[in-house]
Amino acid sequence: MKLPVAPPVAPMLCKPASSLPPEGAVLYEPKWDGFRCIVFRNGDEVVLGSRNEKPLTRYFPDVVEAVKAALPDRCVVDGEIVVVGERGLDFDALQMRIHPADSRVRMLAETMPASFVAFDLLALGDEDLRGRPFGERRSRLEAELAGVAPPVHVTPATTSRQTAEDWFSRFEGAGLDGVVAKGVELTYQPDKRVMVKVKHARTADCVVAGFRWHKSGPVVGSLLLGLWRGDDLQHIGVIGAFPMTQRQALVDELAPLREGVDDHPWKEWATIVEDARAEGRRLPGHQSRWNAKKDHSFELLRPERVVEIRYDQLQGDRLRHAGQFNRWRPDRDARSCTYDQLETIVPEELKQVFAAGR
Repeated sequence: MKLPVAPPVAPMLCKPASSLPPEGAVLYEPKWDGFRCIVFRNGDEVVLGSRNEKPLTRYFPDVVEAVKAALPDRCVVDGEIVVVGERGLDFDALQMRIHPADSRVRMLAETMPASFVAFDLLALGDEDLRGRPFGERRSRLEAELAGVAPPVHVTPATTSRQTAEDWFSRFEGAGLDGVVAKGVELTYQPDKRVMVKVKHARTADCVVAGFRWHKSGPVVGSLLLGLWRGDDLQHIGVIGAFPMTQRQALVDELAPLREGVDDHPWKEWATIVEDARAEGRRLPGHQSRWNAKKDHSFELLRPERVVEIRYDQLQGDRLRHAGQFNRWRPDRDARSCTYDQLETIVPEELKQVFAAGR
């Protein structure tokens, strides 16, 4: 591919922060919840690069055609591939787009079309822009993509911290998971955490209903979490970023709860997994979509112990990302851990996100 910046390129990354940096030489942008993608276009030749530098091109023929119609003839653009559902960004639908069968890929491109949200310009024509300040790259991106139409968009950006804080709260309902801050003098630095991201964070009390062994040996790898919905204990996600000393200690701590699990709500999960899928529920132990060889077997625990976790957002009725251990809650009755405690956010029309700051 004859471009000044050739694939693969590792995207520039963010480091987490608890609050937005002050106004000044910084631009704020919404943080999108999709697949990071660097688009390389040289005429009719298009490569969609991913965060792990493996191409996404074959999975998103609709995006390929969209960028051919919308982007400059020769360019490299950093952005995000997203799928928009009825309630905003739909990461589950986006994951479904990764399928080995070409016929399925084409069908999903029709039934679950994707959008591309651009937020940085790495090259234009024969010019490598990575050494130029971000403020300049952003201005040129806006100029080059001034007339784009869906499904290609330019992400909103603002110099106002107040506006960014408004986005942080108001756009969450559309599926965005925070705000990114970028220094206007920042050069493009592949695979470096030089931008700042502030993500939503909240807590929930969950039932510990099982665990998986760690790949390194007989220590606890992750805890399987549940929340009650009526008489059904729903699998909501996992926590697993424990120090090795805590992994070892958990083996003994959890040992008493491994007894008396004959009437565990998840005991017969394998026989009802198809019904659960039809009802839109996820159950623990299913095969990984990304690694068929990964061991997802688990040990049952009597659902009596309660843990307080930190999490950023929900995807449907489960954690979008793995939660983090906060503290044990011996004062909580496990049956009191229901979905009612979770914050409910009224979705914001995604078109308002796209329109903001334009």
